[in-house]
Formats: sequence, C-alpha cells, structure tokens
Amino acid sequence: MSDILGLLGGTFDPIHYGHLRPALEIQQTLGLKQIHFIPLGTAVHRAPPVASARQRLQMVQAAVLEQPEFITDAREVNRTTPSYTIDTLIQLHEERPNAKLCMLLGADAFANFLTWHKYLDILQLAHLIVMQRPNTIAIPKTPKDPALSMLLAERYYQNFQNLGQALPGRIILQPVTQLAISSSAIRNALAFGNSVRFLLPDPVIQIIYNQSIYL
Repeated sequence: MSDILGLLGGTFDPIHYGHLRPALEIQQTLGLKQIHFIPLGTAVHRAPPVASARQRLQMVQAAVLEQPEFITDAREVNRTTPSYTIDTLIQLHEERPNAKLCMLLGADAFANFLTWHKYLDILQLAHLIVMQRPNTIAIPKTPKDPALSMLLAERYYQNFQNLGQALPGRIILQPVTQLAISSSAIRNALAFGNSVRFLLPDPVIQIIYNQSIYL
C-alpha cells in the first residue's frame, strides 16, 4: 500500500493547539503515515506574518518535536520565490512519487479554494481533507458558491479507508475538534502581557519569550 502523507500549510504565527489537535485526529482517523507542517515562506495574497519565517519555522519544530508522525517541512521557508501550493505539491510528488498526498484545509480555506493558483492542477496531485466542526452537516448541505458546490458533488468521497487506492482529487469532509484558538488572539494577549499558557505548547512559549516575539 502507498504511504499517505498529510500536508498542513499555514503562517503558524504562532503555531498553537488549534492547529495541532485537529491534525492529530486526522492523522489517526485516516491512518496517515505523516503530516508535514509547512510554514509559509513569502506571502502572496495576505499581509506578511509578524514573526520572521525562521522564527515561525523554529516554533513549528518545537511544537511537533515529540510527535513522530508530525514532520516540520521547511521547503516554503527556504524558497526564494512566493509560496504557491502547487509548487510544493509538484516538489513533494517528485520526491515521493509513490505516496498519496492529502492537503488538510479548514472550512474557511476550502470556501475560497477556487481562487487558489492553479487549483485544478492541485486536484491532479492531492486529495483535500476539509476539517469541520463535529456537528456540521456537510452533505447534503453545500457551499454557497455554486461552482464549489458542483466541485464538491463531483469529488466528494466517503470511504476514507480506501483513500490510498483512490485517484487524486477526492474531497473528504472530516469532523475534528476545532478549538477556539487563534494566532491573532495569542499575539494580542502577549502584547498586553497576558499569559498564553494552555493555548500552545510550552516549548513554543519559551521561544516567544526568549526571542521577544510578539511582546
């Protein structure tokens, strides 16, 4: 059987349990061999992160260190050009041609998926795992965008046990525990001198204080 790899990209400014807990649930429920955490390098369609790329990479490394299935992937930080998901997928496919790639997306990111650079090419290389709140009724409820609704209807896939055999481009709607934690709220709390303990791993908090990030 082919290895199934999960890919979770983001600014991770900073990484927190709202990223980590859903990723763990996806990894265990779908039987993914690894999940690659891929910090954004150069932003394309958003304001630059507050922390530097190297600081965010270091925080991700600290956060996933004790979870062997979680891998820190520095390829977008090391890239000198703007970060496009399709470029990352092409590179990973070349490195691991026998692996099945699965992109982990939040529901908000999926709602904007049709605006992504070369989104149809993305579906030629990877499945989409859309992480939802446990009580969300996804089917037959569909996105507001008619084109996205059509895409979901065409590619919706329920039998995740056979994900390794499915052709790329399937869309799985997977319930996960979604913690009401945001990176911006953490940054604001730090700026006002409030504790952020229990919102993110202690090693990440130590890096933040040692390097005076967000303070």
